[in-house]
Amino acid sequence: MNPLRRIVPLAVVLTIGALSAAHAQTAALPAPDPEKQKLIDRILAKVHPENGVLQATQRPAVEAMQKSMIALQTAHVTKERLDKTMKDISVDVQKYVDTATPIVTASAKKYTNQTVGPILAQNLSVDELRQLATFLESPAHEKFDKLVPQLETAIGQKVQADVAAEIDKDIKAMTEAVGTKLRIAATEK
Repeated sequence: MNPLRRIVPLAVVLTIGALSAAHAQTAALPAPDPEKQKLIDRILAKVHPENGVLQATQRPAVEAMQKSMIALQTAHVTKERLDKTMKDISVDVQKYVDTATPIVTASAKKYTNQTVGPILAQNLSVDELRQLATFLESPAHEKFDKLVPQLETAIGQKVQADVAAEIDKDIKAMTEAVGTKLRIAATEK
């Protein structure tokens, strides 16, 4: 059986299982009062907690591509064969993403307010919700949000310049060690 066909369904089952467990934990919370609900609606319009669920749904696709590339490189296939196989695999992976994403998006939108709302209502007062909503809607927050990619890039560049040579050596050593073990395991009978 194709290893990719085992990886993707297992990852989907694990993701759905985690989502089900999270839903079960929030199912017993009461609905917020109307004043809190209005504030929660304002907060959710800015925060989008469902994005984490979407990322978890798409993670198996990314992992399938990464693991496929590693498996093909470990098997020492030719560049042409690697490129063709990865292109073929990307079609299957994209099909999964195109199928799963709208389903999960619809479900996440359906359940976000009724699962996240009660958690916010239970843990934050009306005044705290009001402060949070006001902050999230403020020009300062919007300006800060626009700066986040620049901040992440700036720190990333500094860290890379500082430790790239050391980390690259560690990555190379790890890759060689893992590759050696995989080759030995693949040739032993």
